[in-house]
Amino acid sequence: MKTICILGLGYIGLPTAAMFATHGKKVIGVDINQKIVNTLNDGDIHIHEPGLRELVHQALSSGNLKVSIQAQPADVFIIAVPTPFQQEIAQTEDGIKYKKADMRYVVSATEAILPHLRPGNLVILESTSPPRTTVDLVKPILERSGLKAGEDFYLAYSPERVLPGNILYELVHNARVIGGVNQASAEKGLELCQSFVEGEILFTDSTTAEMVKLMENTYRDVNIALANEFSRLAEWIGFDEWEAIELANHHPRVNILRPGPGVGGHCISVDPWFLVESAPEATPLIRQARKVNDSQPEYVVKLIEKALGGLVKGKRIAALGLAYKPDIDDLRESPAVEVVKLLEHKGAHIKAYEPFNPDRKFETFKTTPSLEDAVFDADVIVLLVGHDQFKSIEPEIMANITSSRTVVDIINGWNKEEWEAAGFLFFALGDRSIPVRLM
Repeated sequence: MKTICILGLGYIGLPTAAMFATHGKKVIGVDINQKIVNTLNDGDIHIHEPGLRELVHQALSSGNLKVSIQAQPADVFIIAVPTPFQQEIAQTEDGIKYKKADMRYVVSATEAILPHLRPGNLVILESTSPPRTTVDLVKPILERSGLKAGEDFYLAYSPERVLPGNILYELVHNARVIGGVNQASAEKGLELCQSFVEGEILFTDSTTAEMVKLMENTYRDVNIALANEFSRLAEWIGFDEWEAIELANHHPRVNILRPGPGVGGHCISVDPWFLVESAPEATPLIRQARKVNDSQPEYVVKLIEKALGGLVKGKRIAALGLAYKPDIDDLRESPAVEVVKLLEHKGAHIKAYEPFNPDRKFETFKTTPSLEDAVFDADVIVLLVGHDQFKSIEPEIMANITSSRTVVDIINGWNKEEWEAAGFLFFALGDRSIPVRLM
């Protein structure tokens, strides 16, 4: 297995390609986006991830990593393309509504392998997918070649389980699950992973491996939904949610996650729907958690309206952070973006500042390249993402660069007493003193 063709050069495919290339493998990185291919061939990268620029540069300079817009012959093919939602909402005969996976990228990538598939090849699907995608979708396409999976070529599913912002470390050190369509396929996947993986490598079948990733993210989604409901209970009952969570988590068997503007990213906000799609009638809890988390941006908007005396129309709002989580540039399914869009729809004038993605443009609201420009004439400043550089802002410094004296903290990033001492009106998610009710 000397040559690897990786289809999809996003947040997983590109780090994986660079990692294999810097560990002695010949890698062809493939992406259908010509701009991405050109960027990489020019020695630059298109995503922000600590250490990735240096690793990609090393991989390209060594000659082990080549980038192309088309798949090429290889010993191993890895599919790492997106699996987004379809635009239409699906519905069962009983009226259960759910979001359905758009598998066109997986289908296209699999079909791109077909002309190059040879006996003895290994094909690994890494894209997070609905259960049975490997055996019911990928396998039949590949077997159009006349070769049989598990007999003539190896086929496996291996979910990515890495955290943006720490991808390079976790690619090497995290436990890895390999699910083969048969034992021989799983063992072949193990052989490949041992090129650089130092974490434990675990065997199973392909469908169980698919479920592992979906179950991990669904667990987190349900937990976050619980935390978000607690944020709503705080104003009904009258307690400090953040303090209550901290105290509850001292119990050795309790780990409540943190509330916020919602759930984003291409994993936690997406993966639970793959389970609902597979069995809508059997997943009422998962559907309800998705409903809670999808409605959280609307609840945040209600809080901002409260801070502004009831209406946001015509108000100048500085939105700090658009990424779906702290200290990354990834805006996929970001609840912060959804909050800003809802505010703009209600007639607010938005200036949004995302330091890790300052050049990103949106059709419906304005982004700005600096904190100072975002806040200087704002009526209210809203902290939506816990980037370290935002959490370290001192209220006295903010008072010198803005005319606003109202802040709304959605992620518990600022100290209420310090900001109030500096003359700001301070509103926060989960604050016992702020009645906000989402009807």
